[in-house]
Amino acid sequence: GAACCAVAYCPSLAAQDVKPDPKNLEYCGYKCPADCSLKKATLENNAELKKKAYAEFRFKEKFGIDFDPDKVFCYGCKSAGNKPVSIPVNACTVRKCVIGKKHDACIQCDNLAKCDKEPWTRFPKFRDQVIEMQKKYKT
Repeated sequence: GAACCAVAYCPSLAAQDVKPDPKNLEYCGYKCPADCSLKKATLENNAELKKKAYAEFRFKEKFGIDFDPDKVFCYGCKSAGNKPVSIPVNACTVRKCVIGKKHDACIQCDNLAKCDKEPWTRFPKFRDQVIEMQKKYKT
């Protein structure tokens, strides 16, 4: 889900020197870039861009769905209003956990370093960056 976006497109999260604000982060600690191809395809409702994002974000491999422009979209995991939740966002175990704990982002969780949710086990370097971000948040 979103963590995949983070690993693929995120410059080092830990390199940021400012104290992170959980309200301004996605649930996993990531901040979606303004130039995200999936978000751009969604906002423009552009079928060709959605085809590219479908391949780039490996919808078939990860979620087993054939291309359908109505299913290939993302408004982010904290989309405001009544925006629909995308397949990758809905599948994110970190998002579900953070919402369940009533946090704004996982950097608020005392169990982050021991968390074994799928994005963290699959992308340990990303988790390490988020743990570093958490240290800045807690100082």
